[in-house]
Amino acid sequence: ITIFLLKFSYFFAKWLLTCFFANKMLSYYYSNQTFNKLKKTLLIQTETSRKGAKIMNANLAYQEEIYDEMINGQIVLMSPSPMANHVHAAGNIYNIFKNYLKGKICTPFPDGFDLYLSEKDRFEPDMMIVCDPNKIKSRGVYGAPDLVVEVLSRSTSKRDRGYKKNAYEKAGVKEYWLVDTNNQSIEQYILTDGYFVLQEIYSLKGDYDIEDMTEEEKAAIVKEFKCSLYDDLIIKLEDVFERVK
Repeated sequence: ITIFLLKFSYFFAKWLLTCFFANKMLSYYYSNQTFNKLKKTLLIQTETSRKGAKIMNANLAYQEEIYDEMINGQIVLMSPSPMANHVHAAGNIYNIFKNYLKGKICTPFPDGFDLYLSEKDRFEPDMMIVCDPNKIKSRGVYGAPDLVVEVLSRSTSKRDRGYKKNAYEKAGVKEYWLVDTNNQSIEQYILTDGYFVLQEIYSLKGDYDIEDMTEEEKAAIVKEFKCSLYDDLIIKLEDVFERVK
């Protein structure tokens, strides 16, 4: 009996040790599997985040580019995103002159190209025409353009009619347009004896009621005009304000 008890105790202790180590090994295995899964999940999430960050950085909607002008020696921030009507009108005017000036010496420039008018004034007109190639440099136009167009907005109207108009006049810009998308009108100023003189205000939305007008009165409404720089170029208001609502 004594020998039997000793053998039983031996095999029982051996069985307990085997169960103990087996349990440890199983715990380690499953914990390691869980850790690997967790690690893999974190890596996937991190990679996704990085890709998302890259996409976000590459997306123009998340990039902020600040534009500015120098007006009388002071840096002035510009509106980052003009309204649709502003973009349409400026683009239409640029396209009119781009098509007309193809193969000619004068060069049209759309919005975004710097104009170094003086030591204190650096503007970005909505459109300008330069006929002197020597004034055109890689970083901008240096000196007075021949024609400058500014499309009015609520934030810039005062400067366009005031300081900028005087600066363009003083610099010797030959012709200056102020374009109003709300009234669909163009004020045409021509340099005469060193001063801007209002040539005319052309508008598609005048102070008149079309329905009450006779055919002769309707025909008398001016819907096109000439740029003083070119005798054979007819500017049609309907072309300028195409898509402008």
